[in-house]
Amino acid sequence: MNAALRAQQRYRDDAVLSAPPERLVTMLYDRLLLDIERGESAQRSEDWEEANAQLQHAQAIVSELSSSLTDEWSGSAGLRSLYVFLSQTLIGANIGRDPERTRACHEIIAPLREAWHEAARTVAEARS
Repeated sequence: MNAALRAQQRYRDDAVLSAPPERLVTMLYDRLLLDIERGESAQRSEDWEEANAQLQHAQAIVSELSSSLTDEWSGSAGLRSLYVFLSQTLIGANIGRDPERTRACHEIIAPLREAWHEAARTVAEARS
């Protein structure tokens, strides 16, 4: 790995390690949406290896988001159920090579991503 790539990786690592919890959630949602978009694009161009890689990474993020939920929050059960649905749909979209199912996941994630960004802004403003 050259010096520029190492510096970029170090910057990303530092950003994650220093981010407050609400920012970590938004970072995960940002990457999840990107993975789904890339996966769908790869499916549409019939690049199955790339689609598989992107959709598997998306599944890993959904799993991480699900595991971060605590039962102390009343919304955990509903969000956990949604994550199970997303995971199953991403698996089915990947196995079935179905970009429409991948697109359906995008349509679910996009408004959630926006809601988490808004919540993070509210928390950051309250902290200031």
